[in-house]
Amino acid sequence: MKKLFAAFVFPVLLFSCSKNSDTPVIPPIVIPIPPTNNPITTLPAGWRIATTFMNNFPTGIQLYSFDSIFNGQKIKGFCLAYDSKISSFEFKPVLSAIAKTPSSFLNEEPGLTYGCINGGYFGSNQSFSLVKYNSIVSSPNIKTLTRPLNGINTSYYTTRAAFGVSNTGTPSLSWIYNVGVGNDLIYTYPSPSANELNVAPQPVPTETFPTGGAVWNTISAIGGSPVLIKNNTIQITDKEELIVINNTTSRPRSAIGYLSNGIVLIFAIEGDNPPNYPGINLTDLALLIKGFNCEAAMNLDGGGSTYMKVNGTQTVRPGDNGVERPVVSVVLIKKR
Repeated sequence: MKKLFAAFVFPVLLFSCSKNSDTPVIPPIVIPIPPTNNPITTLPAGWRIATTFMNNFPTGIQLYSFDSIFNGQKIKGFCLAYDSKISSFEFKPVLSAIAKTPSSFLNEEPGLTYGCINGGYFGSNQSFSLVKYNSIVSSPNIKTLTRPLNGINTSYYTTRAAFGVSNTGTPSLSWIYNVGVGNDLIYTYPSPSANELNVAPQPVPTETFPTGGAVWNTISAIGGSPVLIKNNTIQITDKEELIVINNTTSRPRSAIGYLSNGIVLIFAIEGDNPPNYPGINLTDLALLIKGFNCEAAMNLDGGGSTYMKVNGTQTVRPGDNGVERPVVSVVLIKKR
């Protein structure tokens, strides 16, 4: 910088001090410094900042992309990251009475939305996963599952995964159950209820079972299944949550988690798009997310439901032959 100053500024001073010259003053040459896009978190190998999606994004929210080999397989994915400590960001799960595409949710939402991803599980226009916004529970995590036991249809009461934020934006993720007759009282547990197929079901979860339960202090939340990472350790509890979603085969996947510093991460992995992008299984999904040093993460609805838009632009190709699947819930990251 000193050499540039000497080369360009000194001659300018000579011209400006010459009282007898009619030569106009030559302004100093300014070399523009391009804006930097430093990631708000450390990026694992293969992840890059997706600047083309981030036009006019404020500080504290970014999109990352991955298009490389992971564990011997070609993977394409995106991760929307935002700092939950910044109060101008809002985490907003939305439920619809009828299934509609994530793009429809987005188009109908007022205000500025940075990102939109499909939410939890559903069937026949009914959500099977928790949807909670501004303290109002519009749908609980499914409270009773029917599974065969010794040839008899039997009720199981699983503590399934959910991700939520407190009224200060602090994220948390755990196994939960909507305790009691209604759905407003949600309990979180340090370990899942130890249900398992072909084994007698565990009791209905309560304030005291499983051990260590406590009221879940969240204002807005979305349910999913299974937990992938808990306490900074990969812990895939698909057996305890009685969830079978092509767990060991490559499929499109959606997931959400957070870092210990409060950065929330939302993932969409492309799949069902052979031969280049078959997708990813649950184990590799957990490993891919763990590369961010994720404190906790869970799986959202995936397969043909996986769809994410950022800044109004589609990221991954939908798994239903490139066509958006109607869903009943989405998660929006908005300007508050």
